Amino acid sequence: MIAEVIVDVPSQAVDRRFDYLVPEEFIETMAEGCRVHVPFAGRPVQGFVVHLKETTPLDLQKLKPVASQIDLSPALTPELLQLAEKLKETTLALHVAILKAMLPQAMRSSYKKRLLLLRPEEEKGTDLEALFSGEAAIDSLEDWRKQADEPQRALMMRAVRAGRVQVEPVVTTRDAAKKRVAYRRSATPEETALFQKEQEKRAPKQASAAALFQHEDALWTVDEAKQHGISKAVLETLTEQGILEKTEKTISRDPFEGREVAPDQPMELFAAQEEAFNRVDALIQHRKHKTLLLRGVTGSGKTEVYLQAIEKVIAAGREAIVLVPEISLTPQMVLRFRARFGSRVAVMHSALSKGEKYDEWVKIRNKEVDVVVGARSAVFAPFENLGLIIIDEEHEASYKQEESPRYHARTTAILRGEYYHCPVLLGSATPSLESYARAEKGVYEMLTMADRVNDLEMPEVKLIDMRKELHEGNRSMFSESLKEAMRLRMENKEQTVLMLNRRGYSSFIMCRDCGYVPQCIHCDISLTYHRSSQSLQCHYCGYQETLPQRCPECESSHIRFFGTGTQKVEEELRKELDGVRIIRMDVDTTRQKGSHEKLLDAFGRGEADILLGTQMIAKGLDFPNITLAGVLAADSMLHLPDFRAAERTFQLLTQVAGRAGRHKKPGEVLIQTYSPEHYSITEVQGHNYTAFYEKEMQMRRFGGYPPYYYLSMLQISHTDLSQAVRFTEKAAAFLRERLSEKTVVYGPTASPIPRIKDRYRYQCMIKYKAEPRLYHVLQELMKALQPETAKTDLQLTIDTNPYMMM
Repeated sequence: MIAEVIVDVPSQAVDRRFDYLVPEEFIETMAEGCRVHVPFAGRPVQGFVVHLKETTPLDLQKLKPVASQIDLSPALTPELLQLAEKLKETTLALHVAILKAMLPQAMRSSYKKRLLLLRPEEEKGTDLEALFSGEAAIDSLEDWRKQADEPQRALMMRAVRAGRVQVEPVVTTRDAAKKRVAYRRSATPEETALFQKEQEKRAPKQASAAALFQHEDALWTVDEAKQHGISKAVLETLTEQGILEKTEKTISRDPFEGREVAPDQPMELFAAQEEAFNRVDALIQHRKHKTLLLRGVTGSGKTEVYLQAIEKVIAAGREAIVLVPEISLTPQMVLRFRARFGSRVAVMHSALSKGEKYDEWVKIRNKEVDVVVGARSAVFAPFENLGLIIIDEEHEASYKQEESPRYHARTTAILRGEYYHCPVLLGSATPSLESYARAEKGVYEMLTMADRVNDLEMPEVKLIDMRKELHEGNRSMFSESLKEAMRLRMENKEQTVLMLNRRGYSSFIMCRDCGYVPQCIHCDISLTYHRSSQSLQCHYCGYQETLPQRCPECESSHIRFFGTGTQKVEEELRKELDGVRIIRMDVDTTRQKGSHEKLLDAFGRGEADILLGTQMIAKGLDFPNITLAGVLAADSMLHLPDFRAAERTFQLLTQVAGRAGRHKKPGEVLIQTYSPEHYSITEVQGHNYTAFYEKEMQMRRFGGYPPYYYLSMLQISHTDLSQAVRFTEKAAAFLRERLSEKTVVYGPTASPIPRIKDRYRYQCMIKYKAEPRLYHVLQELMKALQPETAKTDLQLTIDTNPYMMM
């Protein structure tokens, strides 16, 4: 048996299959999709078996054998292996990068070095023997270096050079399962029964412990035994007497541990909901693949349609994936699925620990669950009988991965839907222009829910022109109307959601005398002031410096803060509104595990009047007492150098507006802006998606942007500016020579942020309507630049469907 293996070596030069011989001991268990350890270029590495065969054109004598098999049952299904091949072509990522992205992080391998003392008998009494503490090997060079001092390290390096010590590479793939010490019976049933009888009067606790282990499969941890009234001391005594023995037991980590979730029942559907549900249901029953776009206004009951469609999928014995954007993966959303489907739901998102993610993944692979709710990577859930894939808030940019492999969850979901002949349902109040244009053309099928559930009124939206406020002498960040509206809510014991899409205290600081703005020393971007730590921070590389008291350029003390962050807003709110209770949600306050949930729970219990936050509060929240939604600096995203800026502004404002008045109390939305005439803001006022869509499509047609054209972005970075420019020019010329005349290559030009982490960044953009040779030419370019990327500091990044233009 010969295995074709993709090795875990992140290099373009070895991005292909390598043949390995499968030793006799693994022939019974080896399967496609298993992970293995193999020797490669003189060191052990992890690899993925993608194909098994019986013949090879290579010399069998020269084939190296597989060193060990990690998985006894395949980690990747045949369909996921096939999907990886397709994504490799369209994302131009390394094959191994895609295979690794499909697995939880806890399953990734780690590479260490081991130190071997070659002739221990000759080293008796030497300093070197003392370094090894009498052992023949040191298991981890990395761990040893942390504890050793400078002379010890120097001695070890001299011994390595002299051939007295050998450095041996070791690959380990940690067993990510959580293990606990457990006890099981080691005596025979007869011996156990006899022991139980003897101890009944003398040591009743030992007798009842022996009774607990009478069944041959009984395996109890200390915690489990305690629930039966048996202490650890009793278990240890029985172990010493030979009745029990110690072993290990795998414990499943439950993200819902300690939370009681009351089950709920399906609700009666309204006419528009029923129509959408019936269409999805028909496709589920007939096992037909179709991509459906469900455009439903905020509060129209899209989630209930999802839940009832999933019920139909489970009833048919199939499985469902629900993707939700990371920021709206609020516990609220997850708990709704848990309440409806109980423990048959797995959850996957970034707030879980590596171990919890691994356990959820194991549940999916072992077919213990039927539904997975998660962020982008949950699209790779190892189900083998999918009946429905749902992507909620399908317009969200977070569905696009911004580092390799640069896949989009939507296209990946559609590929999986085609394979399993199941529908893919895209839901949004503000669909992406690309999706809506495809639905208009009939590529996707359109479903519409234009009204809120129970015929609730959409909230009234008012635009506040901040230029007028300024003319009238109001220099505060809150308009008079917003202050008044917040006061009124506090008096009425109602709640407000206030959004500002910037974290930190103020965007930047500037010297009023000479205009100096502190910049990051590693990136071409100004530093952001954080009040809590009294520091200036770079949000790109993490560089920090203390706040200067005087200008470093001109020694002036006139340093002032410009722009506003959430910390500053919180401070100002406390000055303006007496006794206001505020919960702030941004990256800084939600760093700790579970903090997201704690803050929202507190708000839901009415412990705050105002929920203030960045865009993470704009989605998924559903609280009956929110009657006011306010937006500060609505145009903060509008003037970014990105053709999607207007679309993102409209989507975000519509989402925030949708948080108000979702239940019986009517809602009001106040949007503060310096561009009240811009269509991305005016159309929010009328909740008019189609009017916005038509205006934005005109702009896209005029500028030649998606959905009228496709884009690919090529970025080259280097620590030397001249090299970055030279290679980008070379790449642009290469593309112009080989692509068709109708395809336009723009650039090279400096990226909008020209330097990040001391690397200079230049880019080219490819714009085309149809370019059959595109992927082939881009692969040729990667091969042509391969020697440079291997030898020098050059990095080439290709994004065939860019979402971030910065």
